[in-house]
Amino acid sequence: MGSSENLQKLRKLIDELDRELLGLLNRRGEIVMKIRELKKENDVGVYDPVRESQIEKRLRELNTGPLSDDSVLRIYREIISACRALQRPLKVAFLGPEGSFSHQAAFHEFGGSAELVPVASFGDVFGEVENGRASFGVVPVENSIEGSIGIVLDLLSGSDLTISAELFEKINLFLLSKSGSLRDIEVIASHPQPLAQCRSWLSKNLPGKKIRETASTAEAAKLASRKKGVAAVASEHSASIYDLRVIERNIEDNSWNTTRFFVIGRRLSGPSGDDRTSIVFSLRDKPGELQKSFFQPFAEARVNLTKIESRPSKERPWEYLFFVDFVGHREERHIRTLLDKVAKNCVYMKVLGSYPMGRSA
Repeated sequence: MGSSENLQKLRKLIDELDRELLGLLNRRGEIVMKIRELKKENDVGVYDPVRESQIEKRLRELNTGPLSDDSVLRIYREIISACRALQRPLKVAFLGPEGSFSHQAAFHEFGGSAELVPVASFGDVFGEVENGRASFGVVPVENSIEGSIGIVLDLLSGSDLTISAELFEKINLFLLSKSGSLRDIEVIASHPQPLAQCRSWLSKNLPGKKIRETASTAEAAKLASRKKGVAAVASEHSASIYDLRVIERNIEDNSWNTTRFFVIGRRLSGPSGDDRTSIVFSLRDKPGELQKSFFQPFAEARVNLTKIESRPSKERPWEYLFFVDFVGHREERHIRTLLDKVAKNCVYMKVLGSYPMGRSA
């Protein structure tokens, strides 16, 4: 039997599998539509990060290859996104413009079937959700190199919204241009932070080229799409949006550069068994108060603190708010008991959210 006949047989087998897959996908959609009615009766939201984290965990356990876990999860994110849209289309706000890393994080979490809405500021992301114009918002909260984003912490402290989920987005920087040729580059454009994060690569490979700072990586990509001699340092997501070609991948100097994002909304996430809780609090200004009223209760309860930092309160000079992350869910009995104990010693305390732990990139 010739190779041509073997190829045709294998292609026929793929056609049969595609038919089966399509039938199964539509069967899944039919079940989702039944679930939609039950969710309406029980006031359950369309986006359920706890359930979705369980699906992701199960898929990793079941996957035997040859497709990688990441490939399987990307496929399933789109399946889940399409099934969410059968229940109710989701509108998700993010800091624009399109092609930003916030856009990329929102797309990776909510998929192509959600309506992703770019807005002009972090305050606008919160405002869209608070006013009901968006179901959820996606905001960056900290970067592994640059640290926390203070304005987002301040907005979380002052908002009635809750943290529904956390996402980790690897910050891979791509060199993009219209022509895709290194020889055509006259100007390198990007936001100052990404430019700094790939300074060594640019110095080695494009010495002496003119640098142009832009308001965002997406703005740089937009500029590169209009001018042949301009190359943008931006996300891979920008290449598809602005019809750019990849000159070089992963030009960042630190391969572990990662940004943590929060999904903010109005619905509380239930316990998943692998959760994190974020709180903000303030204490009386007394010697040893932080140790006695906060660190000691956490140590006695054997609860793992994963982050603590302070921010000016914005209400009175030289008074501070403490932002804390720790392992556990607010609905677990030992966490409830701990939070009640800590709250008694606080001038102010607020739970910002309990949510499934994101998978670090």
